[in-house]
Amino acid sequence: MMPSFWQILLVLALVVLLFGRGKIKGLMEDVAQGIKGFKRGMKEDDTVAQTSSKTIEAEATVTAEGATPHKDAAAQKDGAAHG
Repeated sequence: MMPSFWQILLVLALVVLLFGRGKIKGLMEDVAQGIKGFKRGMKEDDTVAQTSSKTIEAEATVTAEGATPHKDAAAQKDGAAHG
């Protein structure tokens, strides 16, 4: 059983009378600000995640590049000592 147009209109009129237009408007503004804040937070989380993954990749590259010359130098020292 669906509510009729008049029943819906009556409920809306009662809501406006009870809460007033100002409170409803304020409530809707608060909801909108909450949604905007949530979206902003999600964007910041994505940006932080991308930045930290780039930092981890850069650290891995530096570590890999930094480790290779040390191993080569150690091998050269061992070769010079034995040769």
